Amino acid sequence: MDKYEHDEKALRLGLQKPLVLVGMMGSGKSHVGRLLAGRLELDFYDTDSLVEERAGRSTSEIFEAFGEAKFREAERNAVLDILERGPCVIATGGGAVTNPDTLAAIKDKGVSIWLKASVSTLLERIGRCGNRPLLQQGDPGAVLERLLEARRPLYEQADVMLETAGESADHVAENVIKALCAYLDPRTK
Repeated sequence: MDKYEHDEKALRLGLQKPLVLVGMMGSGKSHVGRLLAGRLELDFYDTDSLVEERAGRSTSEIFEAFGEAKFREAERNAVLDILERGPCVIATGGGAVTNPDTLAAIKDKGVSIWLKASVSTLLERIGRCGNRPLLQQGDPGAVLERLLEARRPLYEQADVMLETAGESADHVAENVIKALCAYLDPRTK
C-alpha cells in the first residue's frame, strides 16, 4: 500500500464530520467532490442539486421567481440537513458561505475545504454559461471579481485551502486527501 492509499484509508477510518467544499462557481466543488466521495467511500451531496430537487425548479428559475434571498434560505436548509448525516462530502453553492447561519453550521459541524481559483480560471471553466443567475448581472468577469472580493474573507475561514488552477480534478482530490490528513493529524496540532 503506497502513502496515498494509506492516507485514503486513514482518512476514511478517522473522519468524524462531513467534508464541506466551498469556493466560487467553477472552482471544481462538484467534480472534485464526486471524486473525493468515491475515493473515501462516502456519500456525496451537491446542495444546488438538492435545492433544485426540493423546489422542483432549476437554480435559475428559483432566482427568477423568488430571488437570491429565498434561494440562500433553501440552500441553508439543505446544508443544515446534510451536516446531520455524519461523514460525507458536500459541495456547496458558491454563495452558501454568505449566509451567516450556513457558515456557522459548516464551521461547527463540518471540515471545510476552500477550492480556490483565480477569476481567469473560473471564467475559463464556466465560460458564459446561461445557467448561472449571478452572471446575468453584467460582464461575467467583473461580476466574478466583485463576488470573489466580497466572499474571500468568508472563504478564508475554511479549515483547509487548496489552489485548483492548472490542476486536474483527480489531482485536486488527491491534494484534498493529503491536506485533510495533515489537518486532522493530532500530531500536527
